[in-house]
Amino acid sequence: MTRKIHIERLTRLNEDDLEALCEVTSASIIDGGGFGWLHVPTRHDLERHLTGLLLVPERSLFVVRQEGVIVGAAQMIRPPRSNEAQAANAQLAGFYVAPYARRQGLARALVEAVLKAARNTGCRILNCDVRETQHAAINLFKSFGFEHWGTHPYYARAQGKTIRGFHFTLRLGDIPPTLDAAARPKPETPSMTVPAPRLILYPAIDLKDGACVRLKRGEMDDATHYSDDPGAQARSFVDAGCERLHVVDLNGAFAGRSTNSDAIRSIIANAHVPVQLGGGLRDMAAITNWLEAGIDRVILGSVAVKDPELVRQAARAYPGRIVAGIDARQGQVATEGWAETSEMKATDLALRMQDAGVAAIIFTEISRDGMLSGLDLEQTTALANTVSIPVIASGGVGTLAHLTALRDAAREAPGISGVIVGRALYDGRISLAEALTALQTC
Repeated sequence: MTRKIHIERLTRLNEDDLEALCEVTSASIIDGGGFGWLHVPTRHDLERHLTGLLLVPERSLFVVRQEGVIVGAAQMIRPPRSNEAQAANAQLAGFYVAPYARRQGLARALVEAVLKAARNTGCRILNCDVRETQHAAINLFKSFGFEHWGTHPYYARAQGKTIRGFHFTLRLGDIPPTLDAAARPKPETPSMTVPAPRLILYPAIDLKDGACVRLKRGEMDDATHYSDDPGAQARSFVDAGCERLHVVDLNGAFAGRSTNSDAIRSIIANAHVPVQLGGGLRDMAAITNWLEAGIDRVILGSVAVKDPELVRQAARAYPGRIVAGIDARQGQVATEGWAETSEMKATDLALRMQDAGVAAIIFTEISRDGMLSGLDLEQTTALANTVSIPVIASGGVGTLAHLTALRDAAREAPGISGVIVGRALYDGRISLAEALTALQTC
């Protein structure tokens, strides 16, 4: 069923619209975009910012609604009246759609609305700029005919890295004759190649009976013991340069409740980077408990199949902090710590989870997990090209070549945002330094 979509320019914000706009902005900031923020501001500051936009005469705030609820926004910014020299220019800014509402043409509809408004107000030039990491936005602007005229080498700073910025321009009408043709912006090259994304490495810390282990094909009886000190293991990964950690309570996945709580708290105390946690999280109380204890994101696996309404409730309560873990055997979803295989296809569950509002999907092909034989790139890229939220690959990394193959695959499937690596790091088959370099090389 097609959802009703409506684009409008806001001139006032009622309580419901402000609530929805705060939610979609927060989710987009967590996902990596939204007014340039890197961290979600306090609700008070966010409300002041959003209501303040409507007080600036040179700013027009456009929103896209789905079934009446705001799920995205964009701004058109005109020069101040004192700047007559650039009166024919406008800037497209503050442009984003909530992660859970993408791949439905909403971003395109927003751009079209801004273009129409710009033309109606006499603008001849529309400019915009974007971080090099925002591949979907780059491709969208290119599809409208925006010209890439320049690159800012020190455009932004995020997660300890300097990120380039791409500047675009689009002619909406004839350039006034007083402007010399030689002065018109030109692309740096005939066509711009979008760089390969920098993927995030998630070292895996799998917990069984309080220790760090790795399983083969998800079999609890086939576990290799690596460390009795999960906190120290987490600290070593962070000291080596890892920006995030992936933790799974294996006992909890089978028991349906957290059972390695002391080990998890030790990891939180020693990590000092965002930690995502899965295994045994089957109700709101458990989800809330770990998010309040310092976990950055929780991973919902079996419950995604058996209680999708809980996923939806959690995603609305904690936007950007709920991840769906989809584990599959040859494309069929497995649950209960991989002990059961359902009739549901992984792609169908992924679309349901996207609709529920999760921030990302972790996809694991169980038959490869812990076997060091390589990721299932075919399934992973197909899934990433099916949904509009980030996909984290998992299961089977054994060599550096497996990581570079994933990085290359991400050129065609930019939705792939990272990879989970376990046994290969513990066994020394891949060094952390090599892995980080491989994933961050364009």
